[in-house]
Amino acid sequence: MSIESLKNKIVLITGASSGIGLACAAKFAEQGAKLIVAARRRNRLEELAKDLKKKYQTNSLVLELDVRNNAKVEKVIHSLPSEWKDINVLVNNAGLSRGLDKVHEAKVDDWEEMIDTNIKGLLYVTRAVLPGMVKRNSGMVINIGSIAGFQPYPKGNVYSATKAAVDSLTDGLRMELVDTSIRVCSVDPGLVETEFSLVRYRGDAERAKPIYQGFQPLKPEDVADAVVFCATQPAHVQIAQLVVMPTNQASTTIVHRKS
Repeated sequence: MSIESLKNKIVLITGASSGIGLACAAKFAEQGAKLIVAARRRNRLEELAKDLKKKYQTNSLVLELDVRNNAKVEKVIHSLPSEWKDINVLVNNAGLSRGLDKVHEAKVDDWEEMIDTNIKGLLYVTRAVLPGMVKRNSGMVINIGSIAGFQPYPKGNVYSATKAAVDSLTDGLRMELVDTSIRVCSVDPGLVETEFSLVRYRGDAERAKPIYQGFQPLKPEDVADAVVFCATQPAHVQIAQLVVMPTNQASTTIVHRKS
């Protein structure tokens, strides 16, 4: 079975300044893709672009972008230089969790931030990019979900709900595009050692540290490998959903940790 080449394909990755998004950028660059890297932290994106240019001779376009701002998303995507407009692969990676609380004790602002980023942000970017793919009858959308989307856990209620929405939106989008050549995939990881827990606890490193102790969690590069796997399948192959977990994790709540 032949593998589809990513050479000179244009790949847009949201949340590319760290973690899974950054790892995806490196993996796609290694495959010869041209990258549009988007995130709120422009300085990190510029460092990433320089690093990828040095390692892989990859051309990157840096977009300072908060996916929660629909007007900005539309303006930025619709104003792309002509040589960057025909996006071949969209990786909707931007996402976060805030707090670890029961519903009756949680902060509503935390809910708003998760919903606005994980659901609405994904929709805004997809809405801006997808018409071009439909017009060309070519492209791929890869949404980064989570096993929490189908295995909710106590105090992770709203985060889990947002990731359930990601999986549902992915399925619905695939149905809507079934009469096109556009492929729609979700990659749903388990525990990945990134800034995720640090963000959840708003920079409290001591509280975040135990999450990844006592076992080998996934690395961002492991998830990036799964994303690139989806993107390099032959045109007739669509990886609808790919679940990737650490060997010592069986579910959101069952993790074997060495004492």
